[in-house]
Amino acid sequence: MAHLQLVQKKEVSSFRKMAIGTWRTAYDPTVYGTLSVRMEKALQYIEKFREVNGVRLTVTHLVARAVAEALRKCPDANAILRFNKIYLRQDVTISVLVVQTDQGDGKVDLTAAKIENADKKSLKEMAAEMAATVEKVRQRKDQALEKGKSTVGMIPFMFMNLFLKVLHLLMYTFNLDLSGLGMPRDAFGGVTITNVGSLGLDIAYVPLVPYTAVPIFIAPGAVSDEPVVEDGKVIPGKVMRINASFDHRFIDGAHAAVLARTVKEMMENPFEKFDKLS
Repeated sequence: MAHLQLVQKKEVSSFRKMAIGTWRTAYDPTVYGTLSVRMEKALQYIEKFREVNGVRLTVTHLVARAVAEALRKCPDANAILRFNKIYLRQDVTISVLVVQTDQGDGKVDLTAAKIENADKKSLKEMAAEMAATVEKVRQRKDQALEKGKSTVGMIPFMFMNLFLKVLHLLMYTFNLDLSGLGMPRDAFGGVTITNVGSLGLDIAYVPLVPYTAVPIFIAPGAVSDEPVVEDGKVIPGKVMRINASFDHRFIDGAHAAVLARTVKEMMENPFEKFDKLS
């Protein structure tokens, strides 16, 4: 059984081939960018959504759903590299980083809650699934993740670099399903989201992590009160910065423009772009 359902991208520009040949790993080609988003309507939508559906919706849910839609519109960004060739993912899977604090002070852990087929789910479905997934992860009831952590815990520190390189080689380069050996299947998806706003940060850039094969990391910042210009006048507004790090070997400005435009449009027009509220 294959680890991922993939199809090779046949038509690759000469620039793309040069970019892939220039940078050997995801350590080298990271591009960073920040998108400023007006949040007045989004905050109103969240409040109304909670009132209508009785579901605890957050900014992270909105960002996750918007990013999923952006990947649907820009499938070339939903990809991985294998043998220096671009392979497009056949579904949109995203992950949200979750903090685990159940082992006491000084033993904080970080793990990922995965949402599959995120582009095909309503915001209500995604919020409910994410809540259940996060609760399962935080209570350490996700057997696949816990088994994977147990396996990693047995690797001596001096061999971790080699272990992660071999893990990446087997799971992503050779596309092998290692779930039987305790490695979760596609644990991080095509995009990973971590809300740095919960830390009180407006701007922070997450480094790419080569062994995960994730080419895009999204870090929404805190919502802050700022002066904004509207109809030529300066007025008080609420603004959030969505920070991104992406792999320039196969994602460039054209892809980033589609992603950014889609996310901004959805976040600033939530009543039209997300679930309809009666």
